[in-house]
Amino acid sequence: VQLQASGGGLVQAGGSLRLSCAASGRIFSSYLMAWFRQGPGKERDFVAAIRRSGGRTYYADSVKGRFTISNDNAKNTWYLQMNSLRPEDTAVYYCAAGGVSDYSRRSNYNYWGQGTQVTVSS
Repeated sequence: VQLQASGGGLVQAGGSLRLSCAASGRIFSSYLMAWFRQGPGKERDFVAAIRRSGGRTYYADSVKGRFTISNDNAKNTWYLQMNSLRPEDTAVYYCAAGGVSDYSRRSNYNYWGQGTQVTVSS
């Protein structure tokens, strides 16, 4: 399975971006599909996840109410709609797939995309 993340860019605080992650290969129905981010000098942290079957979603507290994760199973693609962006959201965003439990733990995910840079200016 290969993941291709896209959609990053430079945006002013308060603006919006939508990230996409396209998967090639088989994504099992039990999988979680997720987004993590890594800011300068920081760990790679969980942002959001969605279960492929059933669509249950999970969010980090820092993005609840601002970010929305969704998926299109027919296209093997998932998205992260980011609204009301803040300078502290600046990071490289990585998509991930394969975890079936403990959605926030990096080690539970088998597959990772290459990352897309999101920069929010104040």
